[in-house]
Amino acid sequence: MLNNTGPGTQLYTVEDALRLGADAVAISAFPGAANEESSLEMLAQTIAQAHFWGMPVMGEMVPGGFNAGPEFRTAESIALAARVAAELGADWVKIPYTQDFEYVTSTCYVPAVILGGAKRGNERAMLEDIEQALKAGAKGVAIGRNIFQAASPRAMTAAVAALVHDGVSVDEAMTILLDLGNAD
Repeated sequence: MLNNTGPGTQLYTVEDALRLGADAVAISAFPGAANEESSLEMLAQTIAQAHFWGMPVMGEMVPGGFNAGPEFRTAESIALAARVAAELGADWVKIPYTQDFEYVTSTCYVPAVILGGAKRGNERAMLEDIEQALKAGAKGVAIGRNIFQAASPRAMTAAVAALVHDGVSVDEAMTILLDLGNAD
């Protein structure tokens, strides 16, 4: 995974990812943030390097940065960020979920997955967002903390996978979460 933790910072190269056997690379960019220009430049450079080697790239687009206010989480700003990543060559985008997610997916011509974000503590709300995003055209999820910090990461993974791959309802996903969680 590539990571640009600050303006112009890149901890790993595409060659590092190849040497480690990665199937793809991920790079974050922050349209509208103070480091917008350097993060978009790093995104473009990484995409060019990765595509030279035939490596696909996930562009994680976080308008305004991770701690941005609600004005950066509108469907319009997320759609614009996703479109920028697609136009720079990202093979798919990881973006925040927002209301009117269908607008976001309809304006971006590469697959979109939703990011999990900060640990919520409300599993049902997270599963409902996933279900709504999938109905609105998301092709999947890229969730970390809400899985590995769950009371039962195995149960949360199974519940999310059932939503994404099997099309179960939120109620069915909650049953999976509770049943497997109680078994752990």
